[in-house]
Amino acid sequence: MRAGLPVYEGLRIVRNQKIKKRFRNILDEVMRDINNGKSLADSFERQGNAFGNFFISLVRIGETSGTLAENLLYLSNELKKRRELRKKVRSAMVYPIILLIATVAIVALLVFFIFPKVMPMFENLGAELPTSTKIVIATTNFVSAYWMWLLGGAVGAFILWRLLLLVRPIRYALHYLFFFIPVIRMLTIDVNLANFSRVVAVLMRSGERIVNAVHVAARMLDNQVYRKKLEEATVSLEKGETIAGSFVHYPRLFPSMFVSMVEVGENTGNLQENLEYLAEFYEEELDSALRSLTTMLEPILLLVMGVIVGFIAISVITPIYSLTQSIGGA
Repeated sequence: MRAGLPVYEGLRIVRNQKIKKRFRNILDEVMRDINNGKSLADSFERQGNAFGNFFISLVRIGETSGTLAENLLYLSNELKKRRELRKKVRSAMVYPIILLIATVAIVALLVFFIFPKVMPMFENLGAELPTSTKIVIATTNFVSAYWMWLLGGAVGAFILWRLLLLVRPIRYALHYLFFFIPVIRMLTIDVNLANFSRVVAVLMRSGERIVNAVHVAARMLDNQVYRKKLEEATVSLEKGETIAGSFVHYPRLFPSMFVSMVEVGENTGNLQENLEYLAEFYEEELDSALRSLTTMLEPILLLVMGVIVGFIAISVITPIYSLTQSIGGA
């Protein structure tokens, strides 16, 4: 579009790229609506949840103000930053998950393959087994006998958990609980304030009213507590209260530094710049927190892994050692 291409031609070029069939079908419908005289924003809005409120708001503002090309460029950059932010959160959990899977695999190998081969030898000799060995044998027998029930129960519990999360009060209660768990609270604040600050700053740069910008940003956040409190804040803003004044009532969600920066921005007319700074600040805080969390989890998981594997290994080795000692003594 910056090269002078009409909107329809730009969409046609994107449509002919190697994209998913579902998205290609969506673009076909958007192009059909544009041919029928609808605006680009209205065409996107007709696609339901395919395009978010943030996306549609920026497009609508761009069409109204004649800055559509610039807004689409902003949108591209901001969506890229949001994608990188999600990628950082996911990648931070990869190593702990790998360690957890490795622990489960080693335990399964010992319990289901090694133990069944050596235990008959002890039973035939009538040797007195250590308590740790008896615990492992009992656990192995129980899992072997009821593994289908255990697997079904685990799958059922997971499905039930996912269904419960669809119930808004339960999801809200879970998200509220996050603020009482120190590490999760820190990550929750960093993610949500980084996203909120970035979205509001971009919308303000495009000319959106602050009330609408806060409303759009609230609907983009995943955390239900932040969404509810920000929606309450938009009501206060419509009544003439300042942003900082509406945030100060929720110190658990909005740290004093964040509120102070917003207040200074409102008083000096630099709110957009201050929000851009806050977005960068909380993104860096999140990056640092994720690195620290990964560094902290690594030795803890290795220790847990060592204790579990060591316990099972000792349960196997101890009776073998006792048996060889008794044979040697005889």
